[in-house]
Amino acid sequence: MSEPGFGRPLAQVLSGAAAVLEAAKVPSPRVDAELLAAHVLGISRGRLASMVMMGECFTAGDAEAYALLVSKRATRIPLQHLTGLAHFRYLDLAVGPGVFVPRPETESVVQLAIDFAAGLVQPLLVDLGTGSGAIAGSLAHELKGARVHAVELSDDAFGYAARNLEPLGVHLVKGDLADALPELDGSCDVVVSNPPYIPANAVPREPEARDHDPAMALYGGGEDGMVLPRAAEASAARLLRPGGFFVMEHAEVQAEAMAAMFAASGHWEKIETHLDLTGRDRATSGIRR
Repeated sequence: MSEPGFGRPLAQVLSGAAAVLEAAKVPSPRVDAELLAAHVLGISRGRLASMVMMGECFTAGDAEAYALLVSKRATRIPLQHLTGLAHFRYLDLAVGPGVFVPRPETESVVQLAIDFAAGLVQPLLVDLGTGSGAIAGSLAHELKGARVHAVELSDDAFGYAARNLEPLGVHLVKGDLADALPELDGSCDVVVSNPPYIPANAVPREPEARDHDPAMALYGGGEDGMVLPRAAEASAARLLRPGGFFVMEHAEVQAEAMAAMFAASGHWEKIETHLDLTGRDRATSGIRR
């Protein structure tokens, strides 16, 4: 018996795969179908589009591999776990089970840090709770001459971060964001954090996050999810020089609580709430007094 997709034009196979994923309520079925096909074939989506236009077909082996990946994606296993890659700003990051898959909304948080540090000579930056290394890696990649440090506690995430950050020259340490890097106290220009912040009772609706992102990377501790954000704020205050910049990602519903926390600590001035690309309150920043 031939494998599903073997001998049929790619256009038909992709349409069928997209229909399967749409029925499974995958958010972007056509895009995911194309990305999985490109992954199987080891090509770009642009090259895949050319093959579709030319009426090309899968080989039997590629058809089998593709059908298997589509069936797995239909169970809502994250696309990035199937391809082993997450695209974030200008980076392709190794990801998989045990590490939080970076989200597009975090890209705007990174931009805030880059905008502040862009005018500094050899800025010193810290990423608290780096996960896959998305934030720290982007800072190192886009800020030439920057010195970037990153902290991660999870054993699984640390392995991915090490793989992603070593080529970029980031200094990665294994530790708790609450007390890491004491040797840098009072000397940093920028601290960025996307800590776990989901409240205990706010279980994500999306199966990709609920069932596959590690709980350690999701839940911030306490009923309000603010235990780890409070620890990140205290560490940022400890690490930054006067005039240094701190920005932290959070849930939309936490914006008011974050601004209040920044104000109550007494460490910050020019406290601001920032929107992501969808117009949601996504981050809070302050300048170290």
